[in-house]
Formats: sequence, C-alpha cells, structure tokens
Amino acid sequence: MHRRQVEHHRTQRVGWLRAAVLGANDGLLSTASLVLGVATAHGTHSSILIAGTAGLVAGSMSMAAGEYVSVHSQADTENADLKREGQELSVDPAGEHEELADIYVGRGLDRSLATQVAQQLMAHNALQAHARDELGITDALTARPIQAALASAASFAAGAIVPLLMVSFSPQSLLLPLVAIVSLFCLAALGAVAAQVGGAPVLTGALRVMFWGALAMAATAGVGALFGTRMS
Repeated sequence: MHRRQVEHHRTQRVGWLRAAVLGANDGLLSTASLVLGVATAHGTHSSILIAGTAGLVAGSMSMAAGEYVSVHSQADTENADLKREGQELSVDPAGEHEELADIYVGRGLDRSLATQVAQQLMAHNALQAHARDELGITDALTARPIQAALASAASFAAGAIVPLLMVSFSPQSLLLPLVAIVSLFCLAALGAVAAQVGGAPVLTGALRVMFWGALAMAATAGVGALFGTRMS
C-alpha cells in the first residue's frame, strides 16, 4: 500500500522563525552596540561587562513582556471572535451554513458542492470550520502568549551572550575590534540561517543583517566616543 509522504512547507516555520530571528538579532545587536558605546566612552572593563549584563537582563524582560502583551491581545481577540461565532451558530445555524458555503464558492467551488462541503464540515465541528475558514484561526497559528514570551526572552539572551563572552575573555586593548568583528560575523550567520530556512537568498540575508548591524554599532560607538571626549 502506497503511503503518501507528508509535505512540510516553509510557511509552517514563519511564526517561530520570525520570533527567534528577531529576538536573537536584537539581543546580539543591542548588547554589542551597548558594549561598544560604553567602551568608546572610556569605560572600564568591569563597567562594560556590567552594562552588557544589564542590557541582556533588561532586554530579555522587555522582549518577554512586549511579546506576551502583544500575543495576549491577539488571543483575547481570537477568543472574543470565537465566542461571538459560537453564539451566531446557536442562533442562526442555517445562516452560518450559507455563509460558509459562500466562502467556498468564493474560493472556486460550485454552489452545490460548496453547500455539501459546508454541511459536512459543520456536522463534524461547526465552530472549528468557521474558525478556520471564516476567521482564519487554526491550531498551528493560534496565539500562545506564555510560549511566545519565553521564546522571545530566550532568543534575546542567546544573542546577547555573544558580545558578553567577548568582553569577558578579551583584553581591554582588543575589546573593540573583537566585539565588533565577532558580532558582525554572528549577525551574518544569523541572517544566512534565517534566509536558508525561509527559502530566501542566503547572501542577501547575510549582507542585509550585516549592513544594519554595522550601522547600529557605528552609531552607538560614535555617541560613546562623543560623550567620552566631552566628559574627559
């Protein structure tokens, strides 16, 4: 008996990929920029490390809180829509059946087949059918606030630890170039991996992340140097 192979599509990875890449990129870039800014302002080795560590903790908590609030708002909206849809199904099931059939007609089915499909799907699970095809809510894409918050915090911390390790093990004289070079290399690798998983050109993804990373680090280092000069 021939068993049909299960297909895996790139769009199934969009949600977690976006969150992971965004968190790691933010953690790496913001912490590296912060470290470079403090270093160019003539900060001591310990003050640079303290600033970077504080940036990691604050950034992780900020990412977690922001993602939790955002995704929880999405979850609240989904739950409100599902509650209203359930009420409509109990009050006017025939009208909801017609509405679902209209959706399938709009997607290319003829009226008789659309009516039959809507009838069978509603008999199986009416609310699920309307949630999926009318509201666009599926199990794979449903909002999970706590999961999103923890993932964002973890990915931010994973990115932020890279420049902190460089600060910890680099001599003061080599701190600036090592943090900048290693951070840019990691940003390029992150962009390349994200492009590869998402099906985009790898070189383009790497160069895009490197460009904005270099710009951010240069701007922050410039601010640190300016204030360091004025305060010295």
